[in-house]
Amino acid sequence: MAKDLKIALVQTSLAWEDPERNRNRFSKKLKEISEDVDLVILPEMFTTGFTMNPRNIHISEGQKTLDWMKAECAKKEIALVGSLPFYENDRYTNRLFFVHPDGTFDYYDKRHTFTLAGENEVYGSGAVKLIVDYKGFKICPMICYDLRFPVWSRNTEDYDVLIYVANWPKPRVNAWDALLKARAIENMAYCIGVNRIGTDGLNHEYSGNSATYDTLGDLMVHSQDDETLSVVLSKEHIVSNRGKLKFLEDRDKFTLLG
Repeated sequence: MAKDLKIALVQTSLAWEDPERNRNRFSKKLKEISEDVDLVILPEMFTTGFTMNPRNIHISEGQKTLDWMKAECAKKEIALVGSLPFYENDRYTNRLFFVHPDGTFDYYDKRHTFTLAGENEVYGSGAVKLIVDYKGFKICPMICYDLRFPVWSRNTEDYDVLIYVANWPKPRVNAWDALLKARAIENMAYCIGVNRIGTDGLNHEYSGNSATYDTLGDLMVHSQDDETLSVVLSKEHIVSNRGKLKFLEDRDKFTLLG
């Protein structure tokens, strides 16, 4: 069982609805990561920005990006996680891929589509929570608006790490900061949020604020401007705190109905 998990958080501006340009951008970002890492986290819709017009992009781009992720994972011997518009079975989803170093992958379709932007009218909603086993850590990846719904992220699986990839706009970034911390505390898990920076094609501004909180809600790393952040997660930190503070044993039992 791994004692530590080394993670890089990559927040950057995104070229609007231009997958090839964004893939090239992230290839350069990955190449610039000089230290050894186990996992690199990219933002939500990292190849397009938060577009509600996925039909502006050829349907083959989703598979091209998945193939790119596999190639980068093999090259760097890392895992990669991020979401993108993906077309399958006659519908689009905001799909997160967790790609392992050997090219195998898990995926999660965003449960809570962002109705304020009409995402629910364009993208299908997922219904299955994902838990990934990676290097001795149980990881639960989610997407942006999911952060506002604590029941969906409730730690009933004893996961170790909760990840949110996002395009979370600057005017509501205080909520982003507060909710990331809350999710860490209530689930006694590391909570990582990776946002983007810059301005998108609709003139929405993003201020980054990517961050990592530990199981007690203490801030480990945070930045508005740095495009790459690194953090080391400790398995012993999780085991020790859950052993002393058995809050998860008192959690409510429930069943989601829909």
